[in-house]
Amino acid sequence: MGTERITGKTGLLALLGSPVGHSASPAMHNYSFDKLGLDYVYVAFDVPEEKVPDALNAVRTFHMRGVNVTMPDKIAAAKNVDELSPAAKIIGAVNTIVNENGKLVGHITDGVGFNENLRDHGVEVKGKKITVVGGGGAATAIEVQSALDGAREISIFNRKDKFFSRIQETAEKIMAEVPDCKVNVIDLEDREAFKREILDSDILVNATIVGMKPMDDKSVVDDMSVFHEGLVVADTVYNPLETKLLKDAKDHGCKVVNGKGMLLWQGVAAFKLWMGVDMPVDEVKAKFFAE
Repeated sequence: MGTERITGKTGLLALLGSPVGHSASPAMHNYSFDKLGLDYVYVAFDVPEEKVPDALNAVRTFHMRGVNVTMPDKIAAAKNVDELSPAAKIIGAVNTIVNENGKLVGHITDGVGFNENLRDHGVEVKGKKITVVGGGGAATAIEVQSALDGAREISIFNRKDKFFSRIQETAEKIMAEVPDCKVNVIDLEDREAFKREILDSDILVNATIVGMKPMDDKSVVDDMSVFHEGLVVADTVYNPLETKLLKDAKDHGCKVVNGKGMLLWQGVAAFKLWMGVDMPVDEVKAKFFAE
């Protein structure tokens, strides 16, 4: 992107989260604006959770078209927008905000992005049992979307922290919305249950920041015996591209799916919400997401 593109009328979009320095979102969106001749730029702002209300006030003040929101800001963002999409309301988190003339509308595209990424790797969630580690916005979006897409059972593991009761409430909401999908919420400290559920699952998902730099020497799995034949292991972390979890899983014969494609597909959905036109997906995929 050349500076000659920026004018007095150039619109601004951004990523909010912490850390954000590793994000591929600015390159992806700015490339798309260039390709489509759209007068916008996309930047990244490091915003700690307690500063989210200030950041969203700035979105209004600067007449920004919108923002993406990443960890750890997704829940705080949902509490500070003016309106939530139906999915975001169930989930209680947002990853995309659209500024509709001063009214901030929060959406969640993480679940769609995750499942589209699985499909891109030949994996469908319909009829499958899925174990998900994590209780944040991305995890919840994946759980909700997987249930809507036909998963038969979802086991959610999280520490018994301040979010645990909210995860249980979300599980009840999912089962009310999709009665054919059984949802279990289990303490991550119960390692026997963790092992049992993974061994009984078709797909294992890490939706925590464990494995992300600077925690790239860590994994949510410490017992290699859980990696069984036919298990698909997916990570929402994409820096590094191959997390310790994925490396261990691949070494034990599992199909693995990294988190970079999820970023592409959730970005495709966000781009459409802001711009009203489709991102040039094939070009973006070839330039930034070739594996």
